[in-house]
Amino acid sequence: MSENVRLRVGDRPPAVQMIPLGLQHLFAMFGATVLVPILTGLNPSVALLTSGLGTLLFILITGGQVPAYLGSSFAFIAPILAVSAASGPAYALGGAVAVGLLYAVVAGIIRLVGVGWLDRVLPPVLVGSLIVVIGLGLAPVGVQMAGLSKEAVSLFDTDIQIAFFTLLSAVAAAAFLRGFFAVIPILLGIVSGYVFALLRGAVDLTALREAAWIGLPAFTAPAFSWSAVAVFLPVAAVTLAEHLGDVLVLGRVVGKNFYKKPGLQRTLMGDGLATALAGLLGGPPNTTYGENIGVIAITKVYSVWVIGLAASFATVLAFVPKLGAAIQTIPAPVMGGVTIMLFGVIASSGIRTLVESGIDFSQTRNLLISSVVLVLGIGGAKIGELSGMGLAAIVGVILNLLLPMPGGAREGAGEAERAEPDEARARSAREASEGA
Repeated sequence: MSENVRLRVGDRPPAVQMIPLGLQHLFAMFGATVLVPILTGLNPSVALLTSGLGTLLFILITGGQVPAYLGSSFAFIAPILAVSAASGPAYALGGAVAVGLLYAVVAGIIRLVGVGWLDRVLPPVLVGSLIVVIGLGLAPVGVQMAGLSKEAVSLFDTDIQIAFFTLLSAVAAAAFLRGFFAVIPILLGIVSGYVFALLRGAVDLTALREAAWIGLPAFTAPAFSWSAVAVFLPVAAVTLAEHLGDVLVLGRVVGKNFYKKPGLQRTLMGDGLATALAGLLGGPPNTTYGENIGVIAITKVYSVWVIGLAASFATVLAFVPKLGAAIQTIPAPVMGGVTIMLFGVIASSGIRTLVESGIDFSQTRNLLISSVVLVLGIGGAKIGELSGMGLAAIVGVILNLLLPMPGGAREGAGEAERAEPDEARARSAREASEGA
C-alpha cells in the first residue's frame, strides 16, 4: 500500500472530515448516474435511490472491505431503449433483474472453482493495459463534457474557460494545498468551477426553483419476458469484463488484492444483487464507477465509511428533489474539467502497473498483447454487442493464452512468480552471495 495513504479502507474519519469527503464522491458520480435514466426515460430520483442502496448493499456483501461506488451503467443504455420501445420500460427493468441474477450465478461458480486461474488468464501485461483502456476509454466523456470536442474550439468560449478554470482549480488544490484541504481537491475544484460559472452567467437555476422539497420517487415494477432477457444477457458479458477491470484498478489503487479478499465472488455478488435491486425498484443496472476510483486514487482516502456516507447522501437526495435539482444545476463543463483529471489518473494507474510489474516490452509477446488491447479498447472497436473495454479484454485473454511464452519469461505466471523487480534482484543477489 502507498506510504502516502491518508485513510485506509477500514478507517473512519471524524464527521467534520467525512461529510465533505462523502460529498466529493457524491458530486463525482451524480452526473453520470442521473444521465442514464434521463437518456432512457427512467426516473432519475429512482436511479439515485438505487445507486445509494446498491452501494450500501455492495458494502454489506463485501464485508466493508472494498471501497467501490455503484452508479448507473452506460453499457445498458441501448438494451433499455430497444426493449422499452418494443415492449415497454417494465420489461427493460425485468432484463436488468435478469442481469443481476446472472452475476450471482457467475459468483457462485467462481466460489466453487476459485480464482487461481486468474493469474494465468490475467497476467500483469494484460491487467496494466486494460487499466489504461478503462481510463482512456472514458476520456472522450470528460473531453465532451468540457466542450473540447466541438469543431471550432476557442479559449474565448465560456464553456472552455469554465472547464479549464475547474481543472486548474482541482489540480492546484491537489498539488499545493496541505492538511485536510489536500484531501478534497475534486470537491474544491467543483465548487470553484461552479462559482466561476455563476459569475459567467452559465448556470441555469430554473430546475432548482421549480423542484419540490420533499417527494417520493416514481417507482416502476419490472415485467419479464424471454425476448427482453435475451437482449440484455449478451451485454452482461461486457459488464462482467468491466467489473473485473474495475476491481483490478481499485485493488491496484488501494494496494490490495480484492480478487482474493474478500474474493471476486463477493464483489460480483454485490454488484449483481445491487443491479437486481435497481431493476426491482425501477432504476437502471448498476456498475462500479471509474469516477469514484479516480477520486480515491487522487486523494489517497480509501475509507469505505466515506463511500457509505456518499451512498447515504444519494439515498436521501432521492426523497429531496430540491437538493437533487441543485446538484443538477452544475454545468457540464465543470464536471468535464474534473473528469479530465479523474480519468487520466486511472490510466496512469495502468502505466504504473506495467512499470512496477517489470514488463519487458522488448519481448514480442508482451508488445503484441498490450498493443492490440490498447487499440481495440481505446479505438472504439465493436463486434456485435462487444465493444471497447469488453472486446479488448476478451481478445487480450485469447492472445495471452495462445501466444507462446518466451524461454525463461515469467510474466503471466502465477502471482508468486511476479515479485517486484527490486525484490527479485535483491533475492538473486543474496542467493549468489550465499552460493559463493
